[in-house]
Amino acid sequence: MSITGRIHSIESFGTVDGPGIRFIAFMQGCLMRCLYCHNRDTWDTHDGKEVTVEDLMKQIRAYMSFYANGGGVTASGGEALLQIDFINEWFKACRAEGIHTCLDTNGMLRKYTPVIDELLENTDLVMLDIKQMDDDKHILLTKVSNHRTLQFAEYLAKKQQKTWIRYVVVGGHTDDIESARALAEFIKPMSNVEKIELLPYHELGKHKWDALGDEYQLNDVSPPSSDTMEKIKAVFVEMGLNAIY
Repeated sequence: MSITGRIHSIESFGTVDGPGIRFIAFMQGCLMRCLYCHNRDTWDTHDGKEVTVEDLMKQIRAYMSFYANGGGVTASGGEALLQIDFINEWFKACRAEGIHTCLDTNGMLRKYTPVIDELLENTDLVMLDIKQMDDDKHILLTKVSNHRTLQFAEYLAKKQQKTWIRYVVVGGHTDDIESARALAEFIKPMSNVEKIELLPYHELGKHKWDALGDEYQLNDVSPPSSDTMEKIKAVFVEMGLNAIY
């Protein structure tokens, strides 16, 4: 029997979740409860549409010419690692056809079983979201500890897995110099990290919270200014790290 996964949605021509033009599968289910989540409707692990690997591959093959020159596929979410067996089989199928694979994750891996190593062998790039280095602040922002995320980051460094770090700059939560410096110091020894993507907070997903009858707690938070983004970027650059926004 084929392994099935649960997906929230698909984007055929994504340009911001990995290099080039990408086929992005937004997987259903997430354990974090980020205050600024723009995919609030992906949290429920029982929702979404059930698909097989072949279902996705048929769609990908239809657009192969667009992904051939520097593009590929991205498993996003929600949280893709909650469906690790499915993602592994999907990436294995992509690799067999020469398609670049990218795992977009918050690193909330509960068990380190052999399948994670097999998945990483089939993964060309990991984009790891690190929300906040201070655990108390991380819990305030996401409702869960950052221990698993940081452990996964260290595991990727040990495996020398090609990685991009993503850091969302949110007013009152992650836009201070101290938080950025803590992250920069954590990343500095990791030679596998190619760059840090600084993502300015936005409220484009607020309507999803409203539709689900949930309270959006960041109504008074505005997107960071260019000056704020430059100051955060400077923290990483001063440590010799490649940071962009």
